[in-house]
Amino acid sequence: MSRTRRQIYEDKLRRRSLLIAGASSLAVFAAVIILVPLAPGWEKVAKSFFNWSVFQRTFPGLIEAFLQNIMIFAWSAPMIAILGLIIALMRDVRSPVLFPLRIFGAAYTDIFRGLPVILTVYLIGFGIPGLGLPRPWNSPYIWGTVALVLTYSAYVAEIFRGGIDSVHTSQRAAAQSLGLSERDTMRYVILPQAIRRVIPAQMNMLIALQKDVALLSFIGPVEIFRQAGVFKSLMANFTPYVGAAMIFLAVTIPATRYADYLMSRQAKERS
Repeated sequence: MSRTRRQIYEDKLRRRSLLIAGASSLAVFAAVIILVPLAPGWEKVAKSFFNWSVFQRTFPGLIEAFLQNIMIFAWSAPMIAILGLIIALMRDVRSPVLFPLRIFGAAYTDIFRGLPVILTVYLIGFGIPGLGLPRPWNSPYIWGTVALVLTYSAYVAEIFRGGIDSVHTSQRAAAQSLGLSERDTMRYVILPQAIRRVIPAQMNMLIALQKDVALLSFIGPVEIFRQAGVFKSLMANFTPYVGAAMIFLAVTIPATRYADYLMSRQAKERS
């Protein structure tokens, strides 16, 4: 099938844009590579932050510590999804009898979205173990996880609620006209559409959660950020922090690109 002149012209413009973008990016990278080493303090910075021998000695330990991040993330994410969905459903209740649940859901999201994550980690991570609970109930892993779950479920609940509200009211009315109860309407009609629509946004929350697991280092768990600090103190060198940053980027960049791909695909489906 032959292409139209407009299609040929648009392809030409697209190729030209890609060439210009590639050339400008290469120019910027070349300028950074050439100009930064010319700075007066570059040798000291390179020795403190990009020491290859320190990197080789500490990187395996950072990978091992990163497994703690993965474990905390793995058991936190499902709890956040479940609690977030419950809070979202509380905020969507229509029955006057269940209005207190709606108030609770609104108060919950307002409180935990209004508090910085690190403040919640401190309050729960130090406050509850301070009650003198016996082991293992005084573990910072438990209460650090609770802090993350409480905070992130508030954000996840709002994303779910946005997805629920995005489903047209005619869908609810059609389901009820077929004799479905309010509960079945939500379960079989509203939620399947809402969850599908919010997957890209929830992917971004998972990426943020993976990074914020590092905040638990302030209350005790030896995960990658804390381990990098230990190596920094032992070797008087900041290279372990660079290694930790590389590990985080190796995980978050592909996940971010995948989330962008999902959002782009979803936008094309709607157009």
